[in-house]
Amino acid sequence: MRAEKNYYVYINTNKLHQVFYTGVINNILNRNNQHKNQANKKSFTGKYNVNKLVYYKTFNNINDAIAREKQKKGGSRKKKIALINRLNPMWKDLTLDW
Repeated sequence: MRAEKNYYVYINTNKLHQVFYTGVINNILNRNNQHKNQANKKSFTGKYNVNKLVYYKTFNNINDAIAREKQKKGGSRKKKIALINRLNPMWKDLTLDW
């Protein structure tokens, strides 16, 4: 029997909430540590210091997670802000809860 694996669609932002990065990953803590430590300073997240996790959703199926990621990436900035305001109104860094 195969162990159940979780996948996460997430949105990170910078300190001033000017830039958003949407991604999908199976190890959200490790990935956010990479963002925080700017593992690749030339990457989008490194260049714009996008290291604050403000939204995530868990999926059991990678295909569902990828579909949601595409939906979020295709959505407007206004929709992302509304989603974050609804689920994380203080815009706190959700990695602090782990």
